[in-house]
Amino acid sequence: MRKKIIAANWKMNMTSGEGVSFMEDLKLELKNFDGAEIVIIPSFTALPRLSEIISELPGITLGAQNMWHEPSGAFTGEVSAGMLREFFTRYVVLGHSERRIIFGETDELVNKKVKAAHAASLRPILCVGETLEERDADRHHEVLAKQLKGSLAGLDAEQMLDTVIAYEPVWAIGTGRTATPEQAQEAHAFIRKTLAEIFDPATAAKVRIQYGGSVKPDNAKELLHQPDIDGALVGGASLDPRSFAKIVQAAARK
Repeated sequence: MRKKIIAANWKMNMTSGEGVSFMEDLKLELKNFDGAEIVIIPSFTALPRLSEIISELPGITLGAQNMWHEPSGAFTGEVSAGMLREFFTRYVVLGHSERRIIFGETDELVNKKVKAAHAASLRPILCVGETLEERDADRHHEVLAKQLKGSLAGLDAEQMLDTVIAYEPVWAIGTGRTATPEQAQEAHAFIRKTLAEIFDPATAAKVRIQYGGSVKPDNAKELLHQPDIDGALVGGASLDPRSFAKIVQAAARK
């Protein structure tokens, strides 16, 4: 069984103090909950304080929104894997559509980051997804296969098992639009099929694949109980502890 993984990607929102308040409220909402793995992914500046809080909460781990692939050097404004590990960060989001589109990150660069994350014992949450134009042109399979093969190049099966894939249809991020459960399931099944081709069917069957694209409490249950959807990468709805808690709880309901 693949345990569900629900991640809160706060993006460039919430100060360190606001993050602490969020966690205090979330603890009350999810008291004694163990039906899914929960990952909190704040801004870099909030990592130190949240690390202290999360270390005392079983079932909740800390993630980072990005990292550079070199261990150190003249890379102004960047953060290394070692810096993230200092705060017991367990996951790191790589290849998010905002990084690909706004900052021009390529599959080749994302691949370097994925390898660097594994070298530092960080688990990548690798994001892949198509734009509206690519879906309307019926090219989403082509786009997903290219991103997966490029971003995962050179990984072995063991490393793949320590990697989470997040399918994020770009046209459904922050737009209020959501892929239907059938569309999401079809894309997840294709991703798993592609992973089987890159690695092997047994490995692909164990990899967790999240859905990320305007996940909300009212659509979470139907999405999260599709056969190939193993969790959610939550953006806007993760900024409210009660809203996020409802999504987490939906992962455990039949």
